[in-house]
Amino acid sequence: MGNATMSYASGTSSVPLIGSTIGAQFEEAVACWGGRDALVVREQNISWTWSDLKERVDDFAAGLIDLSLNPGDRIGIWSPNNAEWVITQFATAKAGLILVNINPAYRLAELEYALNKVGCVALVTAAAFKTSDYMGMIRELAPEIDGAAPGALSAKRLPDLRHVIRIGGKDAPGTYPFAAILERGRKTGHAAVEALAPTLQFDDPINIQFTSGTTGSPKGATLTHHNILNNGYFVGAAQALSEQDRICIPVPLYHCFGMVMGNLASVTHGAAMVYPGEGFDPLATLQTVEAEKCTSLYGVPTMFIAQLQHPEFDGFDLSSLRTGIMAGSPCPIEVMKQVIERMHMEQVTIAYGMTETSPVSTQTSVDDPVVRRVSTVGRIQPHLEVKIVDSEGRIVRHGETGELCTRGYSVMRGYWDDAERTGEAIDAGKWMHTGDLATMDDEGYFNIVGRIKDMVIRGGENLYPREIEEFLYRHPKIADVQIFGVPDERYGEELCAWIKLADGEAADAGEILSFCEGQIAHQKVPRYIRFVDEYPMTVTGKIQKFIMRERMIDELELEQAKTA
Repeated sequence: MGNATMSYASGTSSVPLIGSTIGAQFEEAVACWGGRDALVVREQNISWTWSDLKERVDDFAAGLIDLSLNPGDRIGIWSPNNAEWVITQFATAKAGLILVNINPAYRLAELEYALNKVGCVALVTAAAFKTSDYMGMIRELAPEIDGAAPGALSAKRLPDLRHVIRIGGKDAPGTYPFAAILERGRKTGHAAVEALAPTLQFDDPINIQFTSGTTGSPKGATLTHHNILNNGYFVGAAQALSEQDRICIPVPLYHCFGMVMGNLASVTHGAAMVYPGEGFDPLATLQTVEAEKCTSLYGVPTMFIAQLQHPEFDGFDLSSLRTGIMAGSPCPIEVMKQVIERMHMEQVTIAYGMTETSPVSTQTSVDDPVVRRVSTVGRIQPHLEVKIVDSEGRIVRHGETGELCTRGYSVMRGYWDDAERTGEAIDAGKWMHTGDLATMDDEGYFNIVGRIKDMVIRGGENLYPREIEEFLYRHPKIADVQIFGVPDERYGEELCAWIKLADGEAADAGEILSFCEGQIAHQKVPRYIRFVDEYPMTVTGKIQKFIMRERMIDELELEQAKTA
C-alpha cells in the first residue's frame, strides 16, 4: 500500500471522465434541459433557455465558419461579462476554434503581445468598458482598420489579425457588429457546424488563457475540451449541483473561475448561469441573488468581504443560497464563518487551483464538516493526483510544508509556443509544479500556506504570511490584512503589514503590536505597519504583493538593503 504518512493523494471515483467535446456536451444539455433557464444577464435584460441559447450559439458558430475561420485558428475575446461572451465561448468550441481570453484590463502593449503571441486571426471585442476604449486602442495598434473592409484587415503591428467583431457601440470601419455574424450564420444554416462536430476531438486545444507571473511576459496556458469540461463537471459535483440550481457568477469570464467553474459546471449539470453585471459590484450581486433566487454564489474573498460590509447588506433576502465557491486566494477563516452564517451558504465550498490545471485540483465538498471547510482547501478532486515535495523533489510527510504538484486530466497541454517555460512548469513525470506551498494532513485535507515566492526568510527562518494574516484577522477592527517581506540589512527580510480597517474604525500601529504581543512569536510580528484603503489587485481580485513590496522599498528607502 506504500507509506500512508507521505503527502500524496489520488482521487478515486466511480464516475468516469467525460469523453466528449464541449460542443457535444452542450447538445446533451439542450436535449436534457431545453426548456429550462440557461442564461440570465440582468444588465442586458436577457433570460434564455438552453434552446434559446443553442439557436444563438449555432448561428454564431455558422457565421464564424462562413468567415473562413478553420478549426485550430485562434480567436481572441476582449470583453467584460455579457451574453455575447457566453455565445462566443460555446460557438468557438463548436467551430473548433481556439478561444483566446484577453484580460479586460489589458492596455495597448499587453493586447499587442497577446494577439501576436498566439497569432489571433479574429477578435471579438467590446466597444468600451469602464475607462477602457477598446475600439480606440485597436485603432491605435492598427490604424489600417479605418480604410479596411470588414474581414480584410492587414495591419503592420498585428500581422495575423483579419476580423474584428464588435459587441455594441457605434458602427466602426473595418469591423463587423456581433449581430451581423449571427445573421450571417442564420442565413447560411447550421449544416457546416453539424458536419464539423464528429471531426473534433476532446484532446484538441480549445482555449488559451494568459497567466502573468510577477516577472516576464504573460504565458498562454493552452487547455483542451477534456481539461476544462471535466473540471467544470467535477467542480459542480462538489457543490451537488443539478438543474434546480442557479449560479450567480460575478467573477470574470475571461478567467477560469467564470468560464469553467461557472459556465462549464452549468452545462454539465443543467444549472442556470446568472450574471449580475459586466464587472463585480457588491450591490448588484446582492440584488441579483435575491431577484433571481440564486442557489450558488461564486467569488474571491475580497468580493465576499465587500458584500458582507455593504451598508444595505441586511436588507437583502439571501435565503435561496445554499452553496457556492470561494477561491482565487486564501480565504480568511472569519470571513468564511460569516458567509455561512449571514449569507445562508451552509454548503459553501473552497476550491484551490491554477489556470494551468483547468483550474481546480482540490475542493471541499458540501458534506465536509464546517471546521474542514473553513480551514482547508479540501481534498483531491476525482481522477487527479497531488504530491507535496521538498526543494529536492522528495515527497514530504503529512504536516510538513513543501511545493504542491499535481498530475492528471486537468494539466494543460503547455504554454503556447513556449517549450522552455512549459518544461520549467511540467516535469518529466508529467507533474505540474504549482509554486504554491502546502501541507497535507492525515485525512487527506490540504492547506495552502503561501507562494514559494511570497515566503519570507527572516534571519534564516521561513515565515509564512498566510499564518500571520489569519492571526491578525481576529482583531475586531481589521477588515483585511496582507503580509509580505521587505529587504533588511540585518535579517535579510523583515515583515510588513498592510491593514484595511473596518468602516468607521480607527487604530494605530501600537494597538496592532500590543495585540500580537505574547500571542505570536516575536519574529512573526510585523516590523512595518501601514493602514491603507485598498490593495493593488488584478482584475480577478488577486492581491499583487510584489507591487506593495516595491512601494515600501521606495517609501522606506530600502534599495540599499535590497542589494546588500
